[in-house]
Amino acid sequence: MSQTSALKVPGAAPLPLQAEPLTLRPDVNDAHVRFIGLGKTYPGQAQPALQGIDLNIRRGEIFGIIGRSGAGKSSLLRTINRLEQPSHGRVLVDQVDIGGFDEDQLVNLRRSIGMIFQHFNLMSAKTVWQNVELPLKVAGMAKAERQRKVRALLQLVGLEEKHQVYPAQLSGGQKQRVGIARALVHDPRILLCDEATSALDPETTASILELLRDINRRLGLTIVLITHEMAVIRDICHQVVVLDRGQVVEQGEVWRVFGAARHAVTRTLLAPLQPRLPDALTGRLQASPASRDSAVVLKLTVLGEPDLTALFNTLGGSVRLLQGGVQAIGEHALGQLIVSVQHSPHATGPLLERARRWAEDVEVLGYVV
Repeated sequence: MSQTSALKVPGAAPLPLQAEPLTLRPDVNDAHVRFIGLGKTYPGQAQPALQGIDLNIRRGEIFGIIGRSGAGKSSLLRTINRLEQPSHGRVLVDQVDIGGFDEDQLVNLRRSIGMIFQHFNLMSAKTVWQNVELPLKVAGMAKAERQRKVRALLQLVGLEEKHQVYPAQLSGGQKQRVGIARALVHDPRILLCDEATSALDPETTASILELLRDINRRLGLTIVLITHEMAVIRDICHQVVVLDRGQVVEQGEVWRVFGAARHAVTRTLLAPLQPRLPDALTGRLQASPASRDSAVVLKLTVLGEPDLTALFNTLGGSVRLLQGGVQAIGEHALGQLIVSVQHSPHATGPLLERARRWAEDVEVLGYVV
């Protein structure tokens, strides 16, 4: 049994579309975007760019896609607005399968899905105002409505005083703000971000992420972003999926994935954000204890604020904090510590078992005298 739905785009008549059958499980009925058995193989390539992708992106969340170069991030993102046609499988937007859309339906779909890019894609011969206004002109919007819309969007992204400036006179962060305003001209329900901060310095990246977070809160947009920077995922996303060779290898709430990454690829990507041993100690680490006086060095991750008194009582012996701290991820705290334990009354096996009752993740880094 099925029902008829419609894809609504401001200024355009809704197109009748065939909805997903009502027999869908309740837990996915409200998914804004669904990937079902999605695969993509490019001509001349034996290795699929995507294979077996099954994901649900909830309405109004900020969803991150991360992986090494060539993992399939861009291919997956671009199936949402059909800039890439899957080889097999399905993509549903608002429970509507977009795979069979004709050209008119694709135009309406792409107007309902904004997109911002790494290199801004601005027209150098047009002012900030003209760059934002152009898609509205192409869509045939009346001049008075165009002016109202552009003025409101430039105010939203903090560029109202730069409306007569050309792109060459803008900083990288300002260019990206123009790109964001342009992506919002058709009142999209979904915003795709293709490495939107990769060309920016850390301070500018932080300001762009804060703008995207504000847009998500104020407009209720679903934001899907791809990046190779785990710090971006940490700072803005609610959910994350890790791709490797076109497959999903890990997914979940950002704070949980950061706190207890299971896959080797995720751990490698997270490594730059992890606490590091002091250089003077790294060279002294050994794979096994050299004597009874050797201390075992542990890396501990706890979901929440670490209770150090409880940790020391749990491990016993002489416990020293070598490195670490607590970081905020969304509304959650994540503690990551490196400690040495010497002369514990517990043998190594029982000691690790006790540590695992206190921490979400325990890793033995080595031994040191």
